[in-house]
Amino acid sequence: MLGGVALMVNNHMIVAVSPRGLLVRIGQDAYESALTRPDTRAMVMKGRAMPGYVFVDPCPTDRRALRGWVRSALQHNRNLPPKNAAGACTGTVSLRAADERKSRDD
Repeated sequence: MLGGVALMVNNHMIVAVSPRGLLVRIGQDAYESALTRPDTRAMVMKGRAMPGYVFVDPCPTDRRALRGWVRSALQHNRNLPPKNAAGACTGTVSLRAADERKSRDD
């Protein structure tokens, strides 16, 4: 769906990295404030804005900036209700295995 790698906590996506940038799930409370930050724009899917999600493009390379986005996403994640694990990704795949699989498929 995202065309990248997503980080999940308690079966909720908090951030995802793709060629389009860093997608951060920050929640509606922090949404307007996040859009005022540099290199940040609203996430739009099929022509519809997705409040609570922002894209950061280019993806931050500075540790402090990246850490700040991840902390914002984790803070929002703490307020989310538990999600049923049915249908969630339950297996673990190492990044190396995923890269090797992608290389074979290309």
